[in-house]
Amino acid sequence: MIRAALAIAATLVVATCGGAAVAPGTPTPTSPAVGGRITILAAASLTDVFDEAADQLRAKTPGTDFVMSYGSSSTLATQIANGAPADVFASADEANMRKVADAKLIASPPSIFATNRLQIAVAPGNPKGIARLADLASAQLVVVLAAPTVPAGRYALDALAKAGVTVRPASQEVDVRAVLNKVALGEADAGIVYVTDVRSAGPRVTGVDIPEEHQVVARYPIAVLKDTKNAGLANAFVQHLLSDDGRQLLAEFGFSRP
Repeated sequence: MIRAALAIAATLVVATCGGAAVAPGTPTPTSPAVGGRITILAAASLTDVFDEAADQLRAKTPGTDFVMSYGSSSTLATQIANGAPADVFASADEANMRKVADAKLIASPPSIFATNRLQIAVAPGNPKGIARLADLASAQLVVVLAAPTVPAGRYALDALAKAGVTVRPASQEVDVRAVLNKVALGEADAGIVYVTDVRSAGPRVTGVDIPEEHQVVARYPIAVLKDTKNAGLANAFVQHLLSDDGRQLLAEFGFSRP
C-alpha cells in the first residue's frame, strides 16, 4: 500500500511540474513545415556547394525550391540595396555583408559559416613552372585577377602586397569564377582564386599553394534578408549550412570551419 501511494504521488508530481500529462504514443509537437520557393544571392565561389546544399534540402523537404543567383559579392550587395527581390545573401567577405546590414536590409545578424584560402590556378601540369607569387610578376606570363572591388580581387592584392610583388594583370574579371575560366580555357597562364575553385575545376587546372605568410583567409557570412516572403525556408537553408551536415558538405568542397 505504501509503495502504491508513493507511485501515485510521483505521477502527480511529474504531471504537475510538466503540465498536462501526455499519453504514451502521443506525437511530440514539431515546428511548422517549410515549403515554397526562395531566391538566394551568393558569392560565385559558392556555386557548387550551394547547388548541392539546395539539392539536399529539396530531398529532405519535398515541395521546396531554390533559385540561385551567383556573382561577385559587391555586385550582389548593390542589387540588394537597389531592391532586388531575394531571401538570403551569402557573401565572400564581411565588408559587403556589412553594407547590407548597415542599410538595415537583413532580418537578423549574419553568421559566419565557412572560410576559404587563396591558391594560384595554372594550366594543367603547370607548364610555365610557376612556383610562387613572385613568379606572377614576369612580363612573359598572362596573369588575370578579379577586379579590386570583388573580394577575391582584393584578397589577391593583399596576398601580393604581403609577398612584396607587383602584378600587372592582363584583365580584371567580374568575379573569381571568371578568373578560373580564363585559366581553364587557356586564355591566361595564371590567376589567383580560392582553393575551392581549383578543386571545382578538376583536371582543367592545377593549383599552386600560397605560403602561410602570404595567405589571406576569406570569411563567409550569410543572412536572411529583411524583405523575405518565406522566412521559414530562408532560415531552414541558413541553419542547414550551420548544421553538422552542412559543415560536412562545405568541407567536401574544400571550405574550412570558421
